[in-house]
Amino acid sequence: MTAPRPHCPPREPRAAPPAGFTLVELLMALAIVGALLVIAFGGLRVVLAATQRGEERVEVHQHVRSLATILTRSVGATYPYKGPMGQNPEARLLFQGTASKLEFVTQAPPFPLAGTVAFTAVVLEHVEGEGLVIKERALPNWNPFADAAVVLRDRAVTALTFRYMDQSGSWQPTWEDDNSTPGAIEVAVGLALDGHQVPLPPLVVPLKVTPPE
Repeated sequence: MTAPRPHCPPREPRAAPPAGFTLVELLMALAIVGALLVIAFGGLRVVLAATQRGEERVEVHQHVRSLATILTRSVGATYPYKGPMGQNPEARLLFQGTASKLEFVTQAPPFPLAGTVAFTAVVLEHVEGEGLVIKERALPNWNPFADAAVVLRDRAVTALTFRYMDQSGSWQPTWEDDNSTPGAIEVAVGLALDGHQVPLPPLVVPLKVTPPE
């Protein structure tokens, strides 16, 4: 007769070792995180670039708007003022216009002078290396255009040309009539901001018909 086996208590199951990442899984996770970071930073660069371009466009529009306001307001208030030129005491119409330079008298100067001034002699021209140059001199005065003081240099202006409408409605490159001002003046401005040329449509400024002083 076989002797009975001694009773052994049941063994408790061993706890499973803690789960971990294998090297392959870790590398895959790092690759995914890296790809997400690249996408995130790429999107951030796009947003920053778009914001910068938007700010540049706003700056360009503000510059264009202020320049157009200055030119149309001052040129539109041109007055057929008569006064002496240089050493000649005889009064003549103080208006001279070429394709690149405009000398006129206005009741609305680009930058009002100190004190109460009814009429101001203004010179608009493009100077190489200096851009748009605006000069002013209060009237009455001798040498109103030659001795006018510079009030603005706008180096963003790369070109400035003028045309003048005669009584028949035709445009002329210069104005040679010593007795009257043109019916309108066309101002074409070339502008460059941040190295980019900004196309501007020509400004056509009608002049008020008033009797000379």
